[in-house]
Amino acid sequence: MRRFLLTIGLALAAWGVAAQTQAPAAAPAPAETSLGVKSANIFQIAPGADADPKYKDQTNAERGQVQPGNNAPMWRSVGQGATGFTSLPKSQAPEAGNLIQPFVQYPGSRLASAGESWRQVRNNIIIPYGAALLLIAVGAMALFYFSKGTIELHGQETGRKIERFTPFERSAHWANAIAFCALAISGIVIAYGKYFLLPILGDNLFGWLTFALKNIHNFAGPLFAVSLVIVFITFVKDNLPSKDDMVWILKGGGLFSGTEVPSHRFNAGEKVVFWAGVLFLGVIVVASGLVLNMLIPGLIYERSTMQIANMIHGVASLFMMAMFIGHIYMGTLGMRGAYKAMRTGYVDETWAKEHHELWYDDVKAGKIPAHRSAASNTPANSNASTASA
Repeated sequence: MRRFLLTIGLALAAWGVAAQTQAPAAAPAPAETSLGVKSANIFQIAPGADADPKYKDQTNAERGQVQPGNNAPMWRSVGQGATGFTSLPKSQAPEAGNLIQPFVQYPGSRLASAGESWRQVRNNIIIPYGAALLLIAVGAMALFYFSKGTIELHGQETGRKIERFTPFERSAHWANAIAFCALAISGIVIAYGKYFLLPILGDNLFGWLTFALKNIHNFAGPLFAVSLVIVFITFVKDNLPSKDDMVWILKGGGLFSGTEVPSHRFNAGEKVVFWAGVLFLGVIVVASGLVLNMLIPGLIYERSTMQIANMIHGVASLFMMAMFIGHIYMGTLGMRGAYKAMRTGYVDETWAKEHHELWYDDVKAGKIPAHRSAASNTPANSNASTASA
């Protein structure tokens, strides 16, 4: 049996040598690519490229005879992002003939291939400085809380209620807020989880967690985009700038003096969050997210497109989270009654007068209805506040 197998092995070896020296008729070679590389029949390459004792001393032309394509000019072209021939449609595989991207220099990176430049920007700038930005925002809110505490009412509550948010407004806000929290938490874990969760959870559990959060992130994104549009249309009227906003800004909203600055339904700080956070950063985050999810029809999704979208998405998201940390703080721990206003829709007259005096004056003057929802949705103790001064 052993002799039989040895005989078969020798026969196969002899056939291989004969095939190398007597190659079959070669199939028609395709047209020369832009790299100058032609196809080669493997049976025509004999002996092996490194069988020549002077292999290391071969010129590019000599090496091209025994190992087509393995020469310095070809690999130099590949490294510079040259695109070869491919029969795949560009709409489905826009970079099928391109192995390495061209050299670029993104802001903050060295001149390198686009993939390496993207990696440098992400790992050396976006990730560390983004973490610092979030920590500064959280630290500032903690410092303010422990130094100033919660903003309390100075007067006694009257028991008379004013409707601050209708059920529709609250639904739009909470849909947007829940989607934002899902995106923020999943995004933080995806970007920073390997630094603080991976050592605790281990590879398997952390892999499952990030996989689940990635899917949550992808599904929460469209919800955030739709709710963002609804929030903007719903609240844009009351967020238009007014001359009283400048007074509020110059006095810092009274956060440091302890004296409330009169404002309309939304003060200048809330308007900044609305225009800079909800509209400006929101549009950038949503647009770049749609690109990353490849949801924009007609766009050719090349690697450079995705890399640029990823950098823009990361920077805008981090600034949005830092801004909304302050918004969330003021809506929960920072001000007594602010969270209840968004949860129930109603505030006491005293709260309205102290925190949004100009809005309260408009309600008392009858310019704005005290209760905008149906009467059945009005709390029993919400007396007609417009009837009492």
